[in-house]
Amino acid sequence: MNNQKQQILRTIKGLSSEMRVTSEDVSIILAAGHGKRIKSEIPKMLHKIWNIPTICRVVDTVGDVLGNSRIVVVGIKGDEVAGQIGKRDGITFAYQEEQKGTGHALQIALNTFGGKEYNGNIYVFPGDMGLITTEIVRKFKEEFERSHPDMLVLTGIYEEKIENNYYGRVLRVPEKDRTGNSSGSNHGLIIEIIEYKDILALDSDYTTRFNGREYCFTSSALLNIGEFNSGVYAFRGKLVKKYITEITKKNVQGEFYITELIKIFNRHQLSVGALKMADHTALLAFNNKSALRDMEGIARSRVYNKIGNIITIENKEDFFLADTVVESILTLDKEKGPLDIVIEKGVYLYDGVELNKGIHIKKNSVLNGNIKLGEGVIICENVSLSTYPEQVMKIGDHTEILKGNIIKGNTHIGRDCRIESSVNITGGDEYPTRIGDNVTIKGTSYVFGSIIENDQWIEHSIIKKKYIRKVISDGSVQQIKHYLPPPEGISSISNLPYSS
Repeated sequence: MNNQKQQILRTIKGLSSEMRVTSEDVSIILAAGHGKRIKSEIPKMLHKIWNIPTICRVVDTVGDVLGNSRIVVVGIKGDEVAGQIGKRDGITFAYQEEQKGTGHALQIALNTFGGKEYNGNIYVFPGDMGLITTEIVRKFKEEFERSHPDMLVLTGIYEEKIENNYYGRVLRVPEKDRTGNSSGSNHGLIIEIIEYKDILALDSDYTTRFNGREYCFTSSALLNIGEFNSGVYAFRGKLVKKYITEITKKNVQGEFYITELIKIFNRHQLSVGALKMADHTALLAFNNKSALRDMEGIARSRVYNKIGNIITIENKEDFFLADTVVESILTLDKEKGPLDIVIEKGVYLYDGVELNKGIHIKKNSVLNGNIKLGEGVIICENVSLSTYPEQVMKIGDHTEILKGNIIKGNTHIGRDCRIESSVNITGGDEYPTRIGDNVTIKGTSYVFGSIIENDQWIEHSIIKKKYIRKVISDGSVQQIKHYLPPPEGISSISNLPYSS
């Protein structure tokens, strides 16, 4: 056993929870794909959509609807993928050492049951389907429970150019068979799913059988089928465990396809259904960088459509608001609306940022961390606000942070302050920075780990671990200007020989 495999097995064992066989539903998430075509050292499943790894989006969405019982199949760099998900209640990891196809990955997942009997439902999801929503998973579950087939497939209608459709085509029974006889009640049922590469490999018409009848399709007809396979399935647990071993490698890639289970179920007179979703964008997955960019664009459009009429987003093609920020805006709108929040082009607000009424954040500013903004705060162009995970930054009502400033860490700034350009402020865990109300800091200034009382004026100064009073001992108010700490390292500085 090589070191990499040992590392993966050790990691997933440490992160796995006990397998539950009493759950009504078990979800299997296929995350072993390496993604050679994406041309990256980063594992495919860790590429982000709207700043969250695609595998985490799928794991979370599935868990929200189907419960905690989830099996995640990992492969190359599986320790990194599993580590990103982390140890969670109900999640078990399985390792697919060789990439032999989705059917093989499913079989590895089913092996985690061991010899234990399972009578519930099994759902399967691709780990790169980063746009899937709880609404779609819920509809899929409801359809499986309502129509009660032995197998259910989630499909969509591809709306782009046919030549860009690399998904498997859903082959349904035509009105008439090869001899011209009516297909009767079989019409519209799913015969099989045929993969894109297998269609391209055809050198003649494709003939297949269903319920004793023969059907024939040209390769052109197959390519022009708009209904595609999303890679999401539901099975009766007993049946999929029984028939998984009948999958073969009779395809151009020499892999075990989950989709062959459709033909196997049909052959055994088991029922196969399909739920066709109107919004095909939620079913997309990616194999290359351009597809990933397209999915990122769809995610951005979703956010804009969700809050674009609640706040002003000046450029809908260039902004980022983390999911938690979006949800907080929706909540704030219900509690305090209208909000009058303005987000200019290139503004990025990451997880932990809390907005408020009347906030205006100007171009290319980035807020990253636990940052709580008061009402009417103005953040000008190219400002950076950031904290470490355990730190909190607070900016008081109607405070203005001017262009290009950098403010970091455990820092609280009061209300009605003005932090002018060329100012850096940092607060540490041991030395937090606390700035009172109505304070102005301007010029090329730096503040670290200090306390500044209300109504102070600081200009062109370096303030490190100081207490700045508003009123000095004689009762007068003194502004702070050009305060610099004693220089250090002077002995290392000398004039150049040719300097005057």
